[in-house]
Amino acid sequence: LFLISTVACSTQRYPTLKTVKDLVYKRGFAKVENQRISILDNKIIEENMKKHNILCVEDIVHELFNVGPNFRQVSSFLWPFKLTAATRISKGVMTRFDGGSPGNRKEEINQLVQKMI
Repeated sequence: LFLISTVACSTQRYPTLKTVKDLVYKRGFAKVENQRISILDNKIIEENMKKHNILCVEDIVHELFNVGPNFRQVSSFLWPFKLTAATRISKGVMTRFDGGSPGNRKEEINQLVQKMI
């Protein structure tokens, strides 16, 4: 999420709830004892985040999206998202998505992140 927040901040737009959900469900890994562990079920989350009243993946999505009181703990619990380079097909030729320059992308931030997931 740090990488996505960096992209979102540099482009002056926030990702939608759908984008955050897709990131956590498709690319979410937990950091437990400095090991990258796939979030296959809520048991891993409950065992490690119960003291912060976070019991499932939806609670993680909620904290991240709403920047709740446990945002720092949740973002520390998650392994950084590994995303692919954003590309798009333009007339049969692969071109890079214009993601290198800062500025207000409005709704395009979600398209950029969706391509990177």
